Amino acid sequence: MHISPPIRPQQAINRLLDALEPRATPVNAIARKKLNWNYKGKQQVWLFREGEVSMLRASDGLLMITVYEGHVFGIAEILQPMRGHLLRVETESVLLRIDAEESLAIIREKNLWEEATSLLAYHTAYLAYRDALVLQQRTYAVIRNHLMEMILLPEEMRMRVSILDYIQDRTHLSRSSVLNVLSALKKGKYIQFIRGGYLQHIESLPEKF
Repeated sequence: MHISPPIRPQQAINRLLDALEPRATPVNAIARKKLNWNYKGKQQVWLFREGEVSMLRASDGLLMITVYEGHVFGIAEILQPMRGHLLRVETESVLLRIDAEESLAIIREKNLWEEATSLLAYHTAYLAYRDALVLQQRTYAVIRNHLMEMILLPEEMRMRVSILDYIQDRTHLSRSSVLNVLSALKKGKYIQFIRGGYLQHIESLPEKF
């Protein structure tokens, strides 16, 4: 069974971005740079406008999500600063930072709690979605789920990351187990990928393989 990701509350996110950005500071965000949650001893909220930013699990570096559209990171950390995740810039991106306390003051002032709640609910739903993709499933099911997720990306993004890297960054599957399944799927003409392992097309994927 194909598992669908939760729907992004983009309008709510945009309203938060528009409210916070005038008092935020632009940051030089180069590819592969990791972003700090603190700046000069103060907790930060990160505003993402353009590019690609990934959220990784701090304990083992497992990639949880890569964001390509406007987003706000750090609202949950204002209320529960667990620091269980870290942010990594994947390509040159447009990012700004703002002190968490100032962000909270703006949210209160402009009564943006509904927008903040929508964003937090999306994050919670996405973590549940990620768990459903990888936990208590057979190897093929995990690979199939990620292929279905990957084909939804714009082509230019798919041509920047191989299928193998995409799946291994997001799971603990071995290189050989992933390659064996991909080879069998290609041989059966279920998927098409070019040299380097870049996904071009999915014809169909059987539920079991």
